[in-house]
Amino acid sequence: MNNLAAHVWADNVPELATASWSNALLLGRELVTSGMTGHPVTRNAAEAGEPLDAYQQTLLVLGKILALAEAAGGHIGNIYRLTVYVTAITDKEAIGRARKDFFAGQTVYPTSTLVEVSGLVFPELCVEIEAGIHLDADLRSLIKQAD
Repeated sequence: MNNLAAHVWADNVPELATASWSNALLLGRELVTSGMTGHPVTRNAAEAGEPLDAYQQTLLVLGKILALAEAAGGHIGNIYRLTVYVTAITDKEAIGRARKDFFAGQTVYPTSTLVEVSGLVFPELCVEIEAGIHLDADLRSLIKQAD
């Protein structure tokens, strides 16, 4: 049996040497990610007195997910599922706008679950996203079915 598993990392998505998790694992042609946050950028912005809002954090996190997809040999169209954790459900419009902006040009967006949580690992974080990425799928080629 072939070992079709690999640890995937990207230069702009640091993984702590002391971490007890992996940012992304490639299992066959399926890339799964841990929950991604805007840390440490969000921490630096908060300390500078310019905290990032939900829209900005969402774009930052989606960028990290895309970097991991690209490191595995994929692209934006391979991202098919998002699970979004937010600390304030009232941010859903900003997060939705960020998703639309990030996936601009696609007629079919990844599936998504949005869940409000009481807190994330650092107080300045308001968004955490985990993704399902399949290197053999391309949502960019799908056409949205009429209602």
